[in-house]
Amino acid sequence: MSGAGGPAFKDVDFSKSIQTPPDSPGKPKSKFTHKKTESWSKHFQNHGRDRSWGSIDGKVAIPTSPGSHNTIEVPALRSPDADASQYMHNLSVSPSQKERRLSRNSFGAALPIPRSKRQSRLSSITFPETSKENQRPGMPPIQPTREILVSQVQDVQADKVKLAKNLAFVFDIDGVLVHGDRLIPEGKQVLDMLNGNNQLGIKIPHIFLTNGSGKPELARTEQLSKILQNPVNTEQFIQSHTPMRALAEYYSTVLVVGGEGYRCREVAEQYGFKDIIVPNDIVAWDESIAPYRVFTDEERASARPRDFSKVNIDAIMVFSDSRDYATDMQIIMDLLVSENGRLGTVAKDPVSQRIPIYFSQGDFLCPTEHPHPRMSQGAFRIGLEAMYKAHTGVDLERVVYGKPELATYKYADEVIASWMDVLHGEERIPENIYMIGDNPASDIVGGNMYGWNTCLVRTGVFQGGENDEENPANFGVFTNVWEAVTAACRKQLGDDFKFKWDDRVNPVLHGNHSAIH
Repeated sequence: MSGAGGPAFKDVDFSKSIQTPPDSPGKPKSKFTHKKTESWSKHFQNHGRDRSWGSIDGKVAIPTSPGSHNTIEVPALRSPDADASQYMHNLSVSPSQKERRLSRNSFGAALPIPRSKRQSRLSSITFPETSKENQRPGMPPIQPTREILVSQVQDVQADKVKLAKNLAFVFDIDGVLVHGDRLIPEGKQVLDMLNGNNQLGIKIPHIFLTNGSGKPELARTEQLSKILQNPVNTEQFIQSHTPMRALAEYYSTVLVVGGEGYRCREVAEQYGFKDIIVPNDIVAWDESIAPYRVFTDEERASARPRDFSKVNIDAIMVFSDSRDYATDMQIIMDLLVSENGRLGTVAKDPVSQRIPIYFSQGDFLCPTEHPHPRMSQGAFRIGLEAMYKAHTGVDLERVVYGKPELATYKYADEVIASWMDVLHGEERIPENIYMIGDNPASDIVGGNMYGWNTCLVRTGVFQGGENDEENPANFGVFTNVWEAVTAACRKQLGDDFKFKWDDRVNPVLHGNHSAIH
């Protein structure tokens, strides 16, 4: 795959069902499991393989998991084959679950994700210090009145508390809670309620699972906290490229593409990649590589040029949407047809010597402040696939993370269990999980295949009829996120569940404001 210093390879056994995704050979299995539907399992069986050099069906091989064993390899849903041919004359924004092609074995047959559910911690959990007014020497601190009442109410309504702790929500962000930097009002209303403004005063577990990308997790959660006017913690937050931190154990020198400025380099550094190159570094070394690019002095000053004709790049990572299609596609194409990732060379056999390319997500469209959804990373990928096919005559094999990939949902399980531990001291996965999304081709199809309840909202990509025809939400279609969440809560907690905390409640008195009914 790459030159000197590249990863080793291994064989991978796909003879078993993947209803519960297998961990890498030789590693202890994850202690968290979740019910999956059978649709995940059947397409990885009955494939021939060439055991020499660890390749499968003559395709690019899977890199061996490194010695530290901090990753889990999850079978891929998407075929590694390029989508370019089916899109040449008809660009579809919603690939059909009914017609979804089954994945073949190739280097894209397994997507590594971090083994530790808390490996993404960025020191974002803070605990308020007890004020001096509440400190009494030799005595416990004075509890706020609200906390006392909440504790008493939850003791009285223990059965309903148990139900609330067995419920969790997974939110897409863009098109569900926000449009770009603009708040969808029902988004704040929902988070207020889930963060304790409800009958029990309880925090109902919820995480954020987005195909958005391009910023470090801490920066993005701080931005979202301001927009949503509710705390968003990195412990409950997954961007499309968050699970890709696992790839740092496989590849040393990588080209990272996408995002504003050099933010994705910062992301890759936090993920542990050792040698990170961005397109501007290459343009600063040789401006003729992108003949139509106007390279500014400011960009040149921030770049890190070197002689890339002497550097082997192990893999290409598209972390976020490209801000310069022409330059990024040109550099990626140069690397894909090079000898083992060395710029300035052309491989005699571009397939066998091609370096792998990873995309953080596959959405064709993304809702923004614009009245109509805008093209996203999936459009960039399809364009690149078409160029590669036209240039080489063969389809480009690639790996796509993000929703609806199984790897992303398995990682979400780990994050949900971790967040349950933070909120309630119970490190487990609730039985009733609801995915709230606006994109049938990613949010809904992924949640359906993973065995979650799925809710489709009309505030983003989906603007159709009663339900999406190809990838219908199994719990229903709702006007907005508030309608979806309250419907789910009524089903799990009862029709009488109240979505507002009442400070007048007295858990020991009967009457209009009593917690005892």
